[in-house]
Amino acid sequence: MKNTLLPTSLVGSYPQPDWLIDREKLAGRFPPRVRATELWRVQPDLLDQAQDDATLLAIRDQERAGLDIITDGEMRRESYSNRFATALEGVDMDNHGVALDRSGHPNPVPRVVGRIRRRHAVEARDVAFLRANTDRMIKITVPGPFTMSQQAQNDFYASEAEMALDYAEAVNAEIRDLFAAGADIVQIDEPYMQARPEKAREFGLAAVNRALEGITGRTALHICFGYAAVIHERPSGYSFLPELSECCVKEISIETAQSSLDTAVLEKLRGKTIILGVLDLSDLTVETPEIVAARIRRALPHVDPANVIVAPDCGLKYLPRDVAFGKMKAMVDGAAIVRRELTGG
Repeated sequence: MKNTLLPTSLVGSYPQPDWLIDREKLAGRFPPRVRATELWRVQPDLLDQAQDDATLLAIRDQERAGLDIITDGEMRRESYSNRFATALEGVDMDNHGVALDRSGHPNPVPRVVGRIRRRHAVEARDVAFLRANTDRMIKITVPGPFTMSQQAQNDFYASEAEMALDYAEAVNAEIRDLFAAGADIVQIDEPYMQARPEKAREFGLAAVNRALEGITGRTALHICFGYAAVIHERPSGYSFLPELSECCVKEISIETAQSSLDTAVLEKLRGKTIILGVLDLSDLTVETPEIVAARIRRALPHVDPANVIVAPDCGLKYLPRDVAFGKMKAMVDGAAIVRRELTGG
């Protein structure tokens, strides 16, 4: 990627085609923490091929919209976290546990019955496929150790903190393989740091720092209020955000549009690159580029424009595909407006 001011990127996910996944079933439940293979419309022996084809569609849509940083759209995932979390050693795949979702509802989750260990690379092929099919900068996402520790039933460890550190070891090994496979940026998704700030302060930061120990590539961390399609109420501010100034991650992905976040909080993250969420995913109306531009301008008094990446508030997974593309294009065009204002070009 050229040194573009205000480059654009997805947070991670893009809508999966209706021929690939039952989107009505997907939207009618909380994001799955255990495997939910019943969501796929394609028979198992053709699923890999179908997911590859869907990934190509996601890549081409991002390129067509003009994004600078491309993701795989998370086409191969039932949720952002369950594909990786259920591939680990130490999880009883036959007898699930139960944990409260961030909405307060019980949800089936992995039941941890032994030491968490990564058996093999989970997403390295995803990165290699993405790298082979675009010449733009690429980003891949992996669930964070703290969030996975909150989406599990602990029947083995003496404490959640100990469990989170073993999750961190697994994530660290995965990140190394993702960079080796060609990733330019690896993003850790940690929405539960916002949902459970007390525990995040207690051991979440230590787990994230352990996950990034020895990692030299570009890293990002996404923290949000949950999918707008699932969590409808938004607080006006983060319960956990300034604490990330102490994290060794290089880029912080936040949402500002739906919550009308007071962007003055970004003053406390000086030195970090901010992946600035400027698309309201609770509203199916496609923003105009001018609305997007106004949301970008709100942040610029508090963060150097050279340290801003423009993105949606969260993943686009639950949006209709035409709406997702329209919002993505408006985001690119809105960023271009502000870029011209800043450069005089």
